[in-house]
Amino acid sequence: MTTDTPTRRAAVIGLGSMGSGMAGSLLRAGFSVAACDVNPEAVARFAAAGGRGAANPAEAARDADVVVSVVVNAAQTEAVLFGENGSAAAMPEGAVFVSSATMDPAVARALAARLEATGRHYLDAPMSGGAARAADGGLTFLASGSAAAFAKARPALDAMAGTLYELGDAAGQGAAFKMINQLLAGVHIAAACEAMAFAAKQGLDLRRVYEVITKSAGNSWMFENRVPHILDADYSPKSAVDIFVKDLGIVQDMARAEKYPVPVAAAALQMFLMASGAGMGRDDDASVARLYAQVSGAKLPGTA
Repeated sequence: MTTDTPTRRAAVIGLGSMGSGMAGSLLRAGFSVAACDVNPEAVARFAAAGGRGAANPAEAARDADVVVSVVVNAAQTEAVLFGENGSAAAMPEGAVFVSSATMDPAVARALAARLEATGRHYLDAPMSGGAARAADGGLTFLASGSAAAFAKARPALDAMAGTLYELGDAAGQGAAFKMINQLLAGVHIAAACEAMAFAAKQGLDLRRVYEVITKSAGNSWMFENRVPHILDADYSPKSAVDIFVKDLGIVQDMARAEKYPVPVAAAALQMFLMASGAGMGRDDDASVARLYAQVSGAKLPGTA
């Protein structure tokens, strides 16, 4: 006699560059996946790839064992959970909500308490790695939550993650770790952009600069990842300027609450703010280099 393994059911809320890859990873792992997005074309593409489109978070989450929220910020996460047609009331009791947005740890704790009071689980699980790693199931998750939340979410995390860090038994710890990462990421991007515009001002061969620095002590993951966007004059948004306006703004709020100085992060935030104010908010975050070029007269690839 044989027994059939029940199909695992997941929902993905948000089918942008990250969410679409994560949903695809779940499909490849054998999950039945329902997904929704504010962009109907993204939902149609997902349905054509073998998923099931849903009109809203409630419809996507109905009957799901795990609901993965891949939205931008805390406000959108709250709306996905508790707004009109929110997922919280539609999720079966005992299901887990995996929150991947970058947010203030205090907000993550508040959302978790509110959801867990209804008999559902909340896993604070911001991720890092970019769209390419999302598509191949290689993301890094910085997760915290109860043992029950981890147990319920683990099959889905195994499908989406190359690395899973279990960072505590309550929501907020994952969010705090992510903010340390974002502080460093934002500073490194701003520094890389400053350095490349400065190199252009010196009349250096920028591709040669990239070759030298990536083999030298001044290299960083962000330099290596973002400078090719500058070299190719390709500012289509892999990660937008306004993401770091948000994230470094959260760092500032957290630091101010603790009376802790973060002057380097503050300087980086100002560069992202200026780039956004100059109309580049939805462009790739390497656009900070364009801002430096504008104010200095440096000639970057793709500029007259």
